[in-house]
Amino acid sequence: ARVTRVGLAHVPTERLRALYKLVAAGKVTAPVSMPALMLAGFGDIADELAILHGLDQAGLRAALVIALAERKR
Repeated sequence: ARVTRVGLAHVPTERLRALYKLVAAGKVTAPVSMPALMLAGFGDIADELAILHGLDQAGLRAALVIALAERKR
């Protein structure tokens, strides 16, 4: 059975940083979708990034910044 994880806790930090860089550069734009994540090279973790679907650009950036900041604690 497939386990669906909610949130970004299980996404590797390096992958979150890579996604943030693409978002900041305007290469991944809101609203994020499964196909957009797959095209950007995140198909392997697209399910775990589902929490980002539907966010506007500011929300998308904020969610990634918060997730990365929490890991620096």
